[in-house]
Amino acid sequence: MHHFDPAALDCLAALVDEGSFERAAQRLSITQSAVSQRLRALEQEVGQLLVVRARPLRLTEPGKVLLRFARQWQALRADVARELEEGARPDERLPIAVNADSLATWVLPALDPLVQQGVSLEMVVDDQDFTHDWLRQGAVLGCVSTVRQALRGCRVVPLGVMRYIAVASPGFVARELGGGLTGANFAQVPFLVFNRKDDMQAQWVSHAFGVRSPRLRERFVPSSEAYVRAVLMGWGVGVVPELQVREQLADGSLLPLHPQVQVEVTLHWHQWKLGSEQRPAVRAALLDRIGQALLDGAAAALAPPAAQSLGIGDDVTP
Repeated sequence: MHHFDPAALDCLAALVDEGSFERAAQRLSITQSAVSQRLRALEQEVGQLLVVRARPLRLTEPGKVLLRFARQWQALRADVARELEEGARPDERLPIAVNADSLATWVLPALDPLVQQGVSLEMVVDDQDFTHDWLRQGAVLGCVSTVRQALRGCRVVPLGVMRYIAVASPGFVARELGGGLTGANFAQVPFLVFNRKDDMQAQWVSHAFGVRSPRLRERFVPSSEAYVRAVLMGWGVGVVPELQVREQLADGSLLPLHPQVQVEVTLHWHQWKLGSEQRPAVRAALLDRIGQALLDGAAAALAPPAAQSLGIGDDVTP
């Protein structure tokens, strides 16, 4: 049975977070030599290389396993500190991954009460279909994702449905869509796309016009807030969460295109199993509190999931 040095685990997590030995040392308030020594000791303990010393630094597969353990250990330590009313360490950050559209709409209000209470979060932003990869790699302790299946050692709960609609500015509609957006002209009309992982526009076109694998004229705007601004400025057709543009639809600064066509995305919250299973005396682990806050926030903002909602303590199996 390995007995891992918590300080060495902190070094491994800091190296991943900061990307270099110098910045990891600054974060931990130790020397670079101490970071190297602790990492080397950890590698000797497991008998395998954990970090590839390259630019940028990257983890080996054993390193990813140890990183997951390090994240879980840090979360448990922070929770114990709160239970003992000692407070969290100043550098303690709990990493979670969320999709950009959720971050731009309902996630911040949901987490605000916890942050006001002193909870330190580090939010990683990625496409909702890819946030799950961050959890699998051990880089985060929880994620908002479209993936339903739980990883081994994790629990998952459905959050709700985010509905996406197509919109455009009145000026763009008058200039480019005098005859409306149709199956005959969509390929000539510019569509705004978040990034190269984003296929929401193609999904919407497929639903609207029955076209498989449509090829679109794309303009990339990799920010949820800037994306909406670009649509307002008439850069192209946007496919956005209805939740994000309710005010613009109400005041007429954006017009819906084929409003009966919607793409529904069901979001789930995934988290590593911590707290109650390992320490039954702890009533509410920090990660559970974050999960519950997101569940409550999603219930207020999103459409209910098709399946009956599960509690944070329940597991979903495929």
